Amino acid sequence: MARTILITGASSGIGAGMAREFAQKGYNLAICARRLERLDLLKQDLESKYGVKVSTKILDVTNYEQVFQVFREFKQEFGTIDRIIVNAGVGDGRRIGKGHFAINKATVETNFISALAQSEAAVEIFREQKFGHLVMISSMSAIRGMPKHLTAYAASKAGVATLAEGIRAELIDTAIKVSTIFPGYIRTEINQGAKKLPFEVDVETGSRLLVQAIEKQPVKAYIPQWPWLPIGLIMKVLPLKLVNKLG
Repeated sequence: MARTILITGASSGIGAGMAREFAQKGYNLAICARRLERLDLLKQDLESKYGVKVSTKILDVTNYEQVFQVFREFKQEFGTIDRIIVNAGVGDGRRIGKGHFAINKATVETNFISALAQSEAAVEIFREQKFGHLVMISSMSAIRGMPKHLTAYAASKAGVATLAEGIRAELIDTAIKVSTIFPGYIRTEINQGAKKLPFEVDVETGSRLLVQAIEKQPVKAYIPQWPWLPIGLIMKVLPLKLVNKLG
């Protein structure tokens, strides 16, 4: 029986990119996001190309009741869900103390509180099944506090990484695996208008490398591993003035 992967935020960017890569490997997919028409186009494409089953549902991850409802409906539809990828998030953020609390609050709620809701819903399913693989998409910016427009975003993604580690600690002796993924700069719709970013890769390359890493069920993975693994190690000990230059 083909295995099933649930991906949130799958209508664009690395969510859609990972869906393509996993479909190519023969996985059935439960994909959800706010833009149902995009999901349905992706469904048609993947089902015709790869012969897998793809189910789509509308989901706003800040609607916490809807998160639990959608995850449970997917579970009911497929019977089991082998892997859940907590991917939905926003890249927005503003400098602290410049009158943009509402934007920063929305960023933290979407990236962290919504990740908590998704994790709760996912682990509930995995506990019932007695197996599963939870994948939490964090960010390289989670390694240290970041300046300017990245401050709230980085803090939210650090929260995601710490949440994942706590869940992993609790489930360490079970058949439920937890992976924390730290992507570097991947060019997607979120950062389309931004200047060229250091060591950036396109969304196809980023998605392929993400899927390769996730398939190994690592505790942690930095994507692409070169140069982000060594950069991550260096970032932990760099003086804050030098970390500032990365923001």
